[in-house]
Amino acid sequence: MPKKESQHIENNPAFKGLAVNDGIEQPDSVNQDSVKKFLKKKRKLLSPEEYVDGILKGDITLLSRAVTLVESSNPKHQEVAQEIILKCLPHSGKSVRLGITGVPGVGKSTFIESLGSYITSVGHKLAVLAIDPSSERTKGSILGDKTRMEELSGNKDAYIRPSPSSGSLGGVARKTRETIILCEAAGFDTIFIETVGVGQSETAVHSMTDFFLLLMLAGAGDELQGIKRGIMEMADAIAINKADGANKEKAEMARVQYANALHLFPMKDSNWEPKVLTCSAAQHTGIKEIWQLIVEYQELAKKNGYFAKNRNKQAYYWMYETINEKLKNEFYQSPEIKSILPEFEGKVLNDEISSFTAAGKLLEIFEKSKKAGSDKE
Repeated sequence: MPKKESQHIENNPAFKGLAVNDGIEQPDSVNQDSVKKFLKKKRKLLSPEEYVDGILKGDITLLSRAVTLVESSNPKHQEVAQEIILKCLPHSGKSVRLGITGVPGVGKSTFIESLGSYITSVGHKLAVLAIDPSSERTKGSILGDKTRMEELSGNKDAYIRPSPSSGSLGGVARKTRETIILCEAAGFDTIFIETVGVGQSETAVHSMTDFFLLLMLAGAGDELQGIKRGIMEMADAIAINKADGANKEKAEMARVQYANALHLFPMKDSNWEPKVLTCSAAQHTGIKEIWQLIVEYQELAKKNGYFAKNRNKQAYYWMYETINEKLKNEFYQSPEIKSILPEFEGKVLNDEISSFTAAGKLLEIFEKSKKAGSDKE
Protein backbone atom coordinates (compact mmCIF):
# COMPACT_ATOMS: atom_id res chain seq x y z
CA MET A 1 0.00 0.00 0.00
CA PRO A 2 1.59 3.31 -1.10
CA LYS A 3 2.43 5.67 1.68
CA LYS A 4 0.03 8.58 1.93
CA GLU A 5 1.68 11.91 1.20
CA SER A 6 2.19 13.92 4.35
CA GLN A 7 -0.14 16.88 4.82
CA HIS A 8 2.42 18.72 6.94
CA ILE A 9 4.19 21.58 5.13
CA GLU A 10 6.97 21.37 7.72
CA ASN A 11 8.19 18.14 6.04
CA ASN A 12 9.03 20.04 2.83
CA PRO A 13 12.80 19.78 2.06
CA ALA A 14 12.96 23.55 2.29
CA PHE A 15 12.59 23.19 6.06
CA LYS A 16 15.84 21.55 7.16
CA GLY A 17 16.12 19.67 10.42
CA LEU A 18 12.35 19.59 11.01
CA ALA A 19 10.05 16.57 10.61
CA VAL A 20 6.44 16.15 11.74
CA ASN A 21 4.79 12.74 11.83
CA ASP A 22 1.15 12.30 10.78
CA GLY A 23 0.37 10.33 13.94
CA ILE A 24 -2.29 7.65 14.30
CA GLU A 25 -5.53 7.96 12.40
CA GLN A 26 -8.34 8.47 14.93
CA PRO A 27 -11.37 6.15 14.86
CA ASP A 28 -14.97 7.45 15.07
CA SER A 29 -15.91 8.50 18.59
CA VAL A 30 -18.87 6.10 18.44
CA ASN A 31 -18.96 2.75 16.70
CA GLN A 32 -21.83 3.46 14.31
CA ASP A 33 -22.48 -0.19 13.43
CA SER A 34 -22.81 -1.15 17.10
CA VAL A 35 -25.20 1.73 17.72
CA LYS A 36 -27.40 0.68 14.78
CA LYS A 37 -27.47 -2.92 16.00
CA PHE A 38 -28.36 -1.76 19.52
CA LEU A 39 -31.20 0.45 18.27
CA LYS A 40 -32.57 -2.33 16.07
CA LYS A 41 -32.44 -4.87 18.85
CA LYS A 42 -35.70 -4.92 20.80
CA ARG A 43 -35.97 -6.32 24.26
CA LYS A 44 -37.82 -9.59 23.96
CA LEU A 45 -41.26 -9.68 25.56
CA LEU A 46 -41.35 -12.71 27.85
CA SER A 47 -44.39 -14.80 28.69
CA PRO A 48 -46.41 -13.83 31.80
CA GLU A 49 -45.23 -17.06 33.47
CA GLU A 50 -41.57 -16.11 32.98
CA TYR A 51 -42.10 -12.69 34.54
CA VAL A 52 -44.04 -14.16 37.47
CA ASP A 53 -41.42 -16.86 38.05
CA GLY A 54 -38.69 -14.19 38.19
CA ILE A 55 -40.73 -11.93 40.48
CA LEU A 56 -41.44 -14.75 42.94
CA LYS A 57 -37.70 -15.52 43.01
CA GLY A 58 -36.97 -11.88 43.86
CA ASP A 59 -35.36 -11.05 40.50
CA ILE A 60 -35.24 -7.22 40.56
CA THR A 61 -34.55 -6.95 36.82
CA LEU A 62 -37.67 -8.92 35.90
CA LEU A 63 -39.68 -7.05 38.53
CA SER A 64 -38.63 -3.72 36.96
CA ARG A 65 -39.48 -4.99 33.48
CA ALA A 66 -42.90 -6.13 34.69
CA VAL A 67 -43.53 -2.71 36.29
CA THR A 68 -42.59 -1.09 32.96
CA LEU A 69 -45.29 -3.19 31.29
CA VAL A 70 -47.79 -2.05 33.94
CA GLU A 71 -46.90 1.59 33.20
CA SER A 72 -47.00 1.13 29.41
CA SER A 73 -49.96 2.35 27.35
CA ASN A 74 -49.29 -0.27 24.67
CA PRO A 75 -52.37 -2.59 24.55
CA LYS A 76 -50.17 -5.69 24.09
CA HIS A 77 -48.06 -4.71 27.13
CA GLN A 78 -51.19 -4.07 29.16
CA GLU A 79 -52.56 -7.50 28.29
CA VAL A 80 -49.37 -9.19 29.52
CA ALA A 81 -49.23 -6.91 32.59
CA GLN A 82 -52.76 -7.83 33.67
CA GLU A 83 -51.92 -11.54 33.42
CA ILE A 84 -48.81 -10.99 35.55
CA ILE A 85 -50.84 -9.10 38.18
CA LEU A 86 -53.49 -11.82 38.27
CA LYS A 87 -50.86 -14.52 38.84
CA CYS A 88 -49.06 -12.42 41.49
CA LEU A 89 -52.24 -11.54 43.38
CA PRO A 90 -52.28 -14.73 45.54
CA HIS A 91 -48.70 -13.93 46.65
CA SER A 92 -49.45 -10.31 47.61
CA GLY A 93 -51.04 -8.56 50.58
CA LYS A 94 -48.44 -9.57 53.17
CA SER A 95 -46.83 -6.16 53.58
CA VAL A 96 -47.47 -2.97 55.51
CA ARG A 97 -48.22 -0.11 53.11
CA LEU A 98 -47.11 3.26 54.40
CA GLY A 99 -48.16 6.54 52.75
CA ILE A 100 -45.73 9.44 53.25
CA THR A 101 -46.43 13.05 52.38
CA GLY A 102 -45.28 16.48 53.46
CA VAL A 103 -44.85 20.10 52.50
CA PRO A 104 -42.01 21.01 50.08
CA GLY A 105 -38.66 21.28 51.86
CA VAL A 106 -39.72 19.03 54.74
CA GLY A 107 -36.93 16.55 53.96
CA LYS A 108 -38.93 13.62 52.57
CA SER A 109 -35.95 12.12 50.74
CA THR A 110 -33.76 12.19 53.83
CA PHE A 111 -36.58 10.86 55.99
CA ILE A 112 -37.38 7.98 53.62
CA GLU A 113 -33.70 7.05 53.45
CA SER A 114 -33.29 7.23 57.23
CA LEU A 115 -36.44 5.22 58.03
CA GLY A 116 -35.78 2.84 55.13
CA SER A 117 -32.22 2.16 56.26
CA TYR A 118 -33.45 1.47 59.79
CA ILE A 119 -36.17 -1.00 58.85
CA THR A 120 -33.91 -2.91 56.44
CA SER A 121 -31.33 -3.13 59.24
CA VAL A 122 -33.88 -4.98 61.38
CA GLY A 123 -34.68 -7.56 58.71
CA HIS A 124 -37.36 -5.99 56.50
CA LYS A 125 -37.39 -5.62 52.70
CA LEU A 126 -38.51 -2.23 51.42
CA ALA A 127 -39.99 -0.95 48.15
CA VAL A 128 -40.30 2.81 47.65
CA LEU A 129 -42.87 3.96 45.08
CA ALA A 130 -44.38 7.34 44.24
CA ILE A 131 -47.54 8.99 43.07
CA ASP A 132 -46.62 12.04 41.02
CA PRO A 133 -48.80 12.60 37.94
CA SER A 134 -46.88 15.72 36.86
CA SER A 135 -43.36 15.70 38.24
CA GLU A 136 -42.18 18.19 35.58
CA ARG A 137 -44.35 20.89 37.16
CA THR A 138 -43.86 20.09 40.85
CA LYS A 139 -41.11 21.11 43.21
CA GLY A 140 -39.83 17.63 43.87
CA SER A 141 -40.38 13.99 43.07
CA ILE A 142 -38.95 10.57 43.61
CA LEU A 143 -37.41 10.84 40.12
CA GLY A 144 -34.86 13.12 41.75
CA ASP A 145 -35.00 11.43 45.14
CA LYS A 146 -33.50 8.23 43.74
CA THR A 147 -30.23 10.03 43.03
CA ARG A 148 -30.29 11.72 46.44
CA MET A 149 -30.99 8.52 48.41
CA GLU A 150 -27.59 7.04 47.66
CA GLU A 151 -27.43 4.76 50.70
CA LEU A 152 -30.87 3.29 50.10
CA SER A 153 -30.30 2.98 46.33
CA GLY A 154 -27.35 0.69 47.02
CA ASN A 155 -29.17 -1.33 49.68
CA LYS A 156 -29.80 -4.91 48.52
CA ASP A 157 -32.99 -5.05 50.61
CA ALA A 158 -34.48 -1.87 49.11
CA TYR A 159 -36.08 -1.20 45.74
CA ILE A 160 -36.76 2.36 44.56
CA ARG A 161 -39.06 2.82 41.60
CA PRO A 162 -39.56 6.22 39.96
CA SER A 163 -43.16 6.99 39.05
CA PRO A 164 -44.52 7.94 35.62
CA SER A 165 -43.67 11.58 34.97
CA SER A 166 -47.01 12.58 33.49
CA GLY A 167 -50.59 11.50 33.07
CA SER A 168 -53.86 11.70 34.94
CA LEU A 169 -53.80 11.20 38.69
CA GLY A 170 -56.22 8.28 38.45
CA GLY A 171 -54.09 6.46 35.89
CA VAL A 172 -50.82 6.96 37.78
CA ALA A 173 -52.45 5.96 41.07
CA ARG A 174 -53.91 2.77 39.58
CA LYS A 175 -50.54 1.80 38.14
CA THR A 176 -48.90 2.45 41.52
CA ARG A 177 -51.44 0.16 43.20
CA GLU A 178 -50.72 -2.57 40.65
CA THR A 179 -46.98 -2.11 41.23
CA ILE A 180 -47.58 -2.68 44.96
CA ILE A 181 -48.96 -6.15 44.13
CA LEU A 182 -45.84 -7.03 42.12
CA CYS A 183 -43.48 -5.74 44.82
CA GLU A 184 -45.27 -7.75 47.52
CA ALA A 185 -45.07 -10.89 45.36
CA ALA A 186 -41.31 -10.24 45.02
CA GLY A 187 -40.96 -10.45 48.80
CA PHE A 188 -41.01 -6.81 49.88
CA ASP A 189 -42.82 -6.72 53.22
CA THR A 190 -42.80 -2.93 53.59
CA ILE A 191 -44.01 -0.52 50.91
CA PHE A 192 -43.51 3.24 51.08
CA ILE A 193 -45.77 5.26 48.79
CA GLU A 194 -44.55 8.82 48.56
CA THR A 195 -46.58 11.72 47.24
CA VAL A 196 -45.24 15.10 46.20
CA GLY A 197 -46.37 18.22 48.06
CA VAL A 198 -49.68 18.58 49.86
CA GLY A 199 -52.58 18.30 47.43
CA GLN A 200 -54.99 16.08 45.54
CA SER A 201 -52.72 13.03 45.28
CA GLU A 202 -52.85 12.48 49.07
CA THR A 203 -56.40 11.08 48.71
CA ALA A 204 -55.12 8.53 46.18
CA VAL A 205 -52.24 7.53 48.48
CA HIS A 206 -54.58 7.18 51.46
CA SER A 207 -56.81 4.88 49.40
CA MET A 208 -54.03 2.31 48.95
CA THR A 209 -52.12 2.41 52.25
CA ASP A 210 -52.54 1.03 55.76
CA PHE A 211 -50.87 3.91 57.57
CA PHE A 212 -50.69 7.56 56.50
CA LEU A 213 -47.76 9.66 57.77
CA LEU A 214 -47.68 13.45 57.42
CA LEU A 215 -44.25 15.10 57.65
CA MET A 216 -44.15 18.66 58.92
CA LEU A 217 -41.62 21.34 59.83
CA ALA A 218 -41.37 23.57 62.88
CA GLY A 219 -40.36 27.21 62.89
CA ALA A 220 -41.72 27.96 59.42
CA GLY A 221 -44.43 30.44 60.41
CA ASP A 222 -47.92 29.47 61.56
CA GLU A 223 -47.63 25.71 62.04
CA LEU A 224 -51.18 24.98 60.94
CA GLN A 225 -51.27 27.46 58.05
CA GLY A 226 -51.87 25.89 54.65
CA ILE A 227 -52.60 22.40 55.98
CA LYS A 228 -55.92 21.21 54.65
CA ARG A 229 -58.34 19.79 57.18
CA GLY A 230 -58.82 16.71 54.97
CA ILE A 231 -55.12 15.83 55.01
CA MET A 232 -54.92 16.30 58.79
CA GLU A 233 -57.93 14.00 59.17
CA MET A 234 -56.28 11.34 57.01
CA ALA A 235 -53.05 11.32 59.03
CA ASP A 236 -52.46 8.39 61.39
CA ALA A 237 -49.36 10.16 62.66
CA ILE A 238 -47.53 13.45 62.20
CA ALA A 239 -43.74 13.55 62.32
CA ILE A 240 -42.06 16.91 62.80
CA ASN A 241 -38.76 16.59 60.99
CA LYS A 242 -35.49 18.55 61.45
CA ALA A 243 -35.92 18.55 65.23
CA ASP A 244 -32.24 19.11 65.93
CA GLY A 245 -29.94 21.87 67.13
CA ALA A 246 -31.61 25.23 67.73
CA ASN A 247 -34.79 23.90 66.13
CA LYS A 248 -35.38 21.28 68.83
CA GLU A 249 -37.42 23.55 71.11
CA LYS A 250 -39.55 24.86 68.20
CA ALA A 251 -40.24 21.28 67.12
CA GLU A 252 -41.50 20.39 70.60
CA MET A 253 -43.81 23.44 70.61
CA ALA A 254 -45.12 22.46 67.18
CA ARG A 255 -45.69 18.89 68.43
CA VAL A 256 -48.00 20.21 71.18
CA GLN A 257 -49.87 22.41 68.66
CA TYR A 258 -50.49 19.54 66.26
CA ALA A 259 -51.48 17.16 69.05
CA ASN A 260 -54.10 19.68 70.24
CA ALA A 261 -55.38 20.12 66.67
CA LEU A 262 -55.76 16.35 66.18
CA HIS A 263 -57.98 16.11 69.26
CA LEU A 264 -60.58 18.23 67.45
CA PHE A 265 -61.16 15.53 64.84
CA PRO A 266 -63.57 12.62 65.37
CA MET A 267 -62.26 9.19 66.37
CA LYS A 268 -61.04 7.10 63.42
CA ASP A 269 -62.86 3.93 62.32
CA SER A 270 -59.72 2.01 63.29
CA ASN A 271 -60.06 3.23 66.92
CA TRP A 272 -56.51 4.52 66.57
CA GLU A 273 -55.63 7.83 68.18
CA PRO A 274 -53.20 9.70 65.87
CA LYS A 275 -49.88 10.59 67.49
CA VAL A 276 -47.40 13.42 66.91
CA LEU A 277 -43.66 12.73 67.16
CA THR A 278 -40.51 14.72 66.51
CA CYS A 279 -37.50 13.41 64.62
CA SER A 280 -34.33 14.38 62.81
CA ALA A 281 -33.86 12.29 59.68
CA ALA A 282 -30.40 13.83 59.16
CA GLN A 283 -29.31 12.88 62.70
CA HIS A 284 -31.28 9.57 62.67
CA THR A 285 -33.05 10.50 65.92
CA GLY A 286 -36.68 9.62 66.57
CA ILE A 287 -36.74 7.28 63.55
CA LYS A 288 -36.91 4.08 65.59
CA GLU A 289 -39.84 5.49 67.62
CA ILE A 290 -41.78 6.29 64.43
CA TRP A 291 -41.36 2.72 63.18
CA GLN A 292 -42.45 1.34 66.57
CA LEU A 293 -45.58 3.51 66.32
CA ILE A 294 -46.38 2.03 62.89
CA VAL A 295 -45.92 -1.50 64.29
CA GLU A 296 -48.18 -0.60 67.22
CA TYR A 297 -50.85 0.61 64.81
CA GLN A 298 -50.61 -2.61 62.77
CA GLU A 299 -51.11 -4.74 65.87
CA LEU A 300 -54.19 -2.75 66.93
CA ALA A 301 -55.76 -2.68 63.44
CA LYS A 302 -55.23 -6.41 62.90
CA LYS A 303 -56.55 -7.26 66.36
CA ASN A 304 -59.80 -5.32 65.96
CA GLY A 305 -60.31 -6.42 62.33
CA TYR A 306 -59.94 -2.97 60.79
CA PHE A 307 -56.77 -3.89 58.82
CA ALA A 308 -58.52 -6.53 56.67
CA LYS A 309 -61.72 -4.48 56.45
CA ASN A 310 -59.80 -1.47 55.15
CA ARG A 311 -57.93 -3.56 52.55
CA ASN A 312 -61.27 -4.94 51.27
CA LYS A 313 -62.73 -1.45 51.11
CA GLN A 314 -59.72 -0.28 49.09
CA ALA A 315 -60.03 -3.17 46.62
CA TYR A 316 -63.69 -2.23 46.13
CA TYR A 317 -62.79 1.43 45.63
CA TRP A 318 -60.12 0.65 43.03
CA MET A 319 -62.46 -1.55 41.04
CA TYR A 320 -64.71 1.46 40.46
CA GLU A 321 -61.79 3.83 39.95
CA THR A 322 -60.44 1.54 37.22
CA ILE A 323 -63.84 1.44 35.50
CA ASN A 324 -64.04 5.25 35.60
CA GLU A 325 -60.49 5.61 34.26
CA LYS A 326 -61.04 3.16 31.39
CA LEU A 327 -64.36 4.76 30.36
CA LYS A 328 -62.80 8.24 30.44
CA ASN A 329 -59.82 7.14 28.33
CA GLU A 330 -62.09 5.40 25.84
CA PHE A 331 -64.22 8.56 25.52
CA TYR A 332 -61.29 10.91 24.87
CA GLN A 333 -59.53 8.49 22.52
CA SER A 334 -62.64 8.11 20.34
CA PRO A 335 -61.94 9.51 16.82
CA GLU A 336 -65.46 10.97 16.66
CA ILE A 337 -64.99 12.82 19.97
CA LYS A 338 -61.50 14.00 19.04
CA SER A 339 -62.78 15.55 15.81
CA ILE A 340 -65.81 17.33 17.28
CA LEU A 341 -64.58 18.30 20.77
CA PRO A 342 -62.90 21.61 19.71
CA GLU A 343 -66.18 22.74 18.11
CA PHE A 344 -68.12 22.12 21.34
CA GLU A 345 -65.39 23.82 23.40
CA GLY A 346 -65.79 26.92 21.23
CA LYS A 347 -69.56 26.91 21.61
CA VAL A 348 -69.29 26.66 25.40
CA LEU A 349 -66.74 29.52 25.53
CA ASN A 350 -68.98 31.70 23.34
CA ASP A 351 -72.05 30.94 25.50
CA GLU A 352 -73.82 29.32 22.52
CA ILE A 353 -74.48 26.20 24.56
CA SER A 354 -74.29 25.31 28.26
CA SER A 355 -71.55 23.08 29.65
CA PHE A 356 -74.14 20.47 30.69
CA THR A 357 -75.88 20.40 27.30
CA ALA A 358 -72.50 20.11 25.54
CA ALA A 359 -71.48 17.18 27.77
CA GLY A 360 -74.82 15.45 27.12
CA LYS A 361 -74.53 15.83 23.33
CA LEU A 362 -70.90 14.62 23.34
CA LEU A 363 -71.90 11.53 25.32
CA GLU A 364 -74.74 10.87 22.84
CA ILE A 365 -72.26 11.08 19.94
CA PHE A 366 -69.90 8.73 21.79
CA GLU A 367 -72.67 6.19 22.46
CA LYS A 368 -73.79 6.27 18.80
CA SER A 369 -70.21 5.75 17.59
CA LYS A 370 -69.83 2.80 19.96
CA LYS A 371 -73.10 1.29 18.72
CA ALA A 372 -72.10 1.78 15.10
CA GLY A 373 -68.79 0.07 15.79
CA SER A 374 -70.45 -2.92 17.46
CA ASP A 375 -73.00 -3.22 14.60
CA LYS A 376 -70.14 -3.46 12.07
CA GLU A 377 -68.65 -6.35 14.04
